[in-house]
Amino acid sequence: MADLDKRRSQNVKSNFFVDSTCIDCGTCYWMAPSVFKNNDGKSAVFSNPNSEEESLSSYRALYSCPTNSIGVEKKDELNKKALENIPYSIEDNVFHCGFHSEKSYGATSYFIKGENKNYLIDSPRFTSHLEKFFIMNNGIDYQLLTHKDDIADTDKYWEKFQGRRYIHVADSNEKTIHFEEHWKGSSPIQFDDEMLIIPVPGHTKGSVVFLYKERFLFTGDHLCFSHNLNHLYAFKSACWYNFNVQIKSMENLLDYDFEYVLPGHGAPIKLSKIDMKKSLTKCITWMKSIDF
Repeated sequence: MADLDKRRSQNVKSNFFVDSTCIDCGTCYWMAPSVFKNNDGKSAVFSNPNSEEESLSSYRALYSCPTNSIGVEKKDELNKKALENIPYSIEDNVFHCGFHSEKSYGATSYFIKGENKNYLIDSPRFTSHLEKFFIMNNGIDYQLLTHKDDIADTDKYWEKFQGRRYIHVADSNEKTIHFEEHWKGSSPIQFDDEMLIIPVPGHTKGSVVFLYKERFLFTGDHLCFSHNLNHLYAFKSACWYNFNVQIKSMENLLDYDFEYVLPGHGAPIKLSKIDMKKSLTKCITWMKSIDF
């Protein structure tokens, strides 16, 4: 929990506050955008929650903060209600895990409760709360990693649930070499009836996205949505391999239909399949226009 003695002066008067340990990962900005924003290089509360839903989203941001930098002066009944709904259902059997990890700079992870198997997409912090949730939902069968940056506590979840760990061989390093499976090549892989693996090198050499039921695209750090640009977006300043290669990977995604983009950083976005393709086309045009 955040330290009230380290409360940033940039916070407005509110039950919620951010302390000086914030790393400005952006988690709270998209989870509770009406309450938190950047102020002088770190997060701060700029508006007191004005509704139950704003309070609930602020509590979810509190529990998702990777550095425990968000606190409250006094917990209320909505705190318990918010915690009981973490992981938070995005739609049907797809959940936002919460409890982001500082090891992956606050990246989002997701849980899919399938009919016969469960998937953990990238890794949250290992917590007893999530451990209990996964036990109640029959564990984790597969841990699918979009890239090497967001593995966080993958190994701790493997120790508990023995869910096979998968990553592309191009992102294999001393932290991932012991994983059970390493995909190879640049061709899409039909993992099972529900999940398609699509290599998208660019952000890292071994970046992949996961397309679930031809509706949900889990994109790691490859693709998100920019509300400033009003279209899908790639992190130019955080491209660790090759931006030109990433443009080609974006163009390849035009061959697929999906309604959701569920990124590692930034808010999940839902559009019609037609509008999603239009937005992706705008992203590609924007990427090609950048002088680098």
